[in-house]
Amino acid sequence: MARLLLIEDSPELSALYQAYIEEIGIDVLTADTGKKALQFLDNGSFDLLLLDLNLPDMNGLKILQTLNAEDKQTPTIVLTGQGSLQSIVDTMREGAADFLMKPVNPKKLIESITSVLAKRTKQAPSDAPDSKPRRSSGFYGKSTAMRNVFSLIERAAASNASVFITGETGTGKELCAQAIHNFSDRRDGPMVPLNCAAVPRELMESEIFGHRKGAFTNALEDRAGAAELADGGTLFLDEICEMNYDLQAKLLRFVQTSEYKRIGDSEERAADIRFVCATNQNPADCVLAGTFREDLYYRLHVIPIEMPPLRERGADIVFLGDRILRDLSAIEGKEFRSFEPAVLSQLSQYSWPGNVRELENVLRNVVVLHDGPIVEAHMIPPLSREARTIPDQISSEPAPHPTRVDHGDDLVRPLAELEILAIDAALEKFSGNVTRAARALEISPSTIYRKKAAWKATLHPER
Repeated sequence: MARLLLIEDSPELSALYQAYIEEIGIDVLTADTGKKALQFLDNGSFDLLLLDLNLPDMNGLKILQTLNAEDKQTPTIVLTGQGSLQSIVDTMREGAADFLMKPVNPKKLIESITSVLAKRTKQAPSDAPDSKPRRSSGFYGKSTAMRNVFSLIERAAASNASVFITGETGTGKELCAQAIHNFSDRRDGPMVPLNCAAVPRELMESEIFGHRKGAFTNALEDRAGAAELADGGTLFLDEICEMNYDLQAKLLRFVQTSEYKRIGDSEERAADIRFVCATNQNPADCVLAGTFREDLYYRLHVIPIEMPPLRERGADIVFLGDRILRDLSAIEGKEFRSFEPAVLSQLSQYSWPGNVRELENVLRNVVVLHDGPIVEAHMIPPLSREARTIPDQISSEPAPHPTRVDHGDDLVRPLAELEILAIDAALEKFSGNVTRAARALEISPSTIYRKKAAWKATLHPER
C-alpha cells in the first residue's frame, strides 16, 4: 500500500482530502503544520506528499527546499490558491511533480495522485518519461496532459510504427516528432522535416522522391528527395492533409514497400524510413471529405498522439513562461528573472489561441523592448484576443434554440439546431468535460468552446 503524507492546516479540507485518497487504497498520514510535517519526514519515508503552501508556521516551499537539501526525492503535489502563482514557479524549480489549484476538484486530485505514483513505481526518476523529452528536445511541461504525451512519446519511440500527431497550431507538433526521433533506435540517423503546406503542389513529388536532370523545366541537375535523405532515420511530414490527393497514392506505395523512383528515373530505390506525420486538422474528417486517402490514413495513423492546447495545460502556462523568459533573456543579454503577480494572473487567465508559439512571441516582445529583472503588467503587449478565465468545465447554461419550422417529424430539424442538441447532449453525458465530449463528437475541444461562446452571445448580446 502506498503511503502519503497530507500537509494541510484546515481540519475540514484535510479530512475531505483524506477520505478521497483512502477510497483508492492509499494510506494517509496528516500534518497541520510545517514543523510536524518535517518531523514525520525525518522519522519515516513516504511515496508521495500532498502539500499546501500556506501553512500557519511556514511557507510550504521551505519543506521542498529541506527535502532537496537532504537529497530526499519524494514526489510532491502542491496545492495552491489563485493568489500564489509566483509560488508555482518557485516550487517547480524545487521539483514539484504537479500542481492543483484550490478549490481542488476531487477527480483531478485522484488523477494526479495515481499518475505520480504510477510513474514513481514504474521508473527511476532519471528515466521518467516527462523528463526525457524536456532534456533533449526543448519540450517542457509538468501537467497531467503533457505527462501523458511524454509517456506516449517514449512508447512510440521504442517501436518502428508510424506516428500521427494532431493538435492546434503552435502546440509543438514538430517538437513532438523530434522527441520521438531522439529516443528511438534511429537517433543517430537523419531527421528530415517536410512541410506539405509550404511546398508548391507541382514541386511536392520532387521534394519527397527527388528527380533526374531534365525531368522537367528547371531540373538542371540530379536531386535527392526527402525519402533518400531520411534513409536510416525519420521522415516528418508536417501538415500532411495538405498533400495533393494524386501524390498520396505514390506515398502510399512508398509506405507499403519502402521503394520509390525519382521523377524521370526508371531505377527503383529503397529507403529504410520511420514515418511521423502531423496536421492541425482532424484527419478522419479529411477522409470523409474525400481529400485524404483512407488507405493512406490507416497506414500512417498507427500511433496517434494529440498535442493538448496550452489553455488545457494548467500550471504549465506559468512554468513555460518562466522557462521561456529566462531563455530569451540569456539570448538577448537581458536580466529578466520573474513576473509580477498581476502578470502571472494575466498569463494564466488568457486562452492562448496561438498556444506555446504565441506565448513565446509575447515574451520575446517583452524581452526585446524592455529592461528589468521583473516583467510588469505595462510591458505585456496587447493580446490577440480578449483574456478570459480558462474554464475547467463549460457552463451548463442551455444554448439558444433557433425557431424551428414544423416539418411534421422531430427528426427533421434545421442543421444548426441538431448541432446544438448534439453538443449539449455530449457535454451532459460527460458532466461538462469538454475534452471527452469533443472526442465523442470527433471534433476539437476548441470547436465546442467557440460554439458555446457564440450561443452565449446569442442569448446575452449585451454582455
